Amino acid sequence: MTILVASAPLALAAVLAFAALGKLWDVAAFAKSVAGYEIVPPRAALPVACLVLGAELVSAVLLVPPGTRLWGAGLAFVLFASFLTGMASALARGMRVDCGCFAGTHDVIGPGTLVRTGLLLALTVPAALATKAAFRPVHLAVAVLVLAVVFGLSTLLRRWTTRPAGPRTGGKLDLPAPVGELGGGADLLLFAFVSPDCGLCRRMLPEFRSAAERFRLVLVSAASEADLREHLAGQSEDLPVVTGPRVFEANNIPWPPYAAITSGTGTVLAHGGASSPEQLHAVLAGVRS
Repeated sequence: MTILVASAPLALAAVLAFAALGKLWDVAAFAKSVAGYEIVPPRAALPVACLVLGAELVSAVLLVPPGTRLWGAGLAFVLFASFLTGMASALARGMRVDCGCFAGTHDVIGPGTLVRTGLLLALTVPAALATKAAFRPVHLAVAVLVLAVVFGLSTLLRRWTTRPAGPRTGGKLDLPAPVGELGGGADLLLFAFVSPDCGLCRRMLPEFRSAAERFRLVLVSAASEADLREHLAGQSEDLPVVTGPRVFEANNIPWPPYAAITSGTGTVLAHGGASSPEQLHAVLAGVRS
């Protein structure tokens, strides 16, 4: 039996255990990632998230002892095949969503995530064949090398295929409501892309409001207006809000909070991430008022 075959179960167990344990810290956030795929009804997102977490943990445990590796590999095959199918479905529908693969990564689905998941799916085959391989230290070393190759290839592919994030400077923002109506006649508008799932967005709100001394401020979110207002806890009742389920994807927004400054007609003058005061000030500095 080759060293690669004997190392595959350890590599898969490490990935599944790391993914599951990270998500356990915030199951609700993982459930929102599941809901983002729009494959299961919103009310089923939490039960499905718990089912996936449990399956990942069980598979990781079963993959370690030689006598249960076949069952662990089979369960891992079902998991990674399901993940790959869900990602392909979302991409086919033109969606730009967080894959929910690992906690805290905000890894948007794309060619990189597809390749990584496909390679992990392929590893379930040798893992199923390693039912008689006793553990040797060299297996652990090879497992680390295998994972380095898998994640390295997916990272390189993501960098090669990812288009520059954010709207095109000089282009128009794609919003559910006309910019002219939102602008109220202002010459310069600051659009703050935020989300109820984003703690930084709430902390950045005072910075956005301070910037409103120079620009008319409009909050933009993919959530419903009711959810956004509830998240902001009454801090922004006087601010205009525009919401739409595809507003992030339509404007190539990588992750909130994000700022875009436009003219009164919606032409993008400056844009960029705004997760800190310094980042927001850099975007503001790109516009001469």
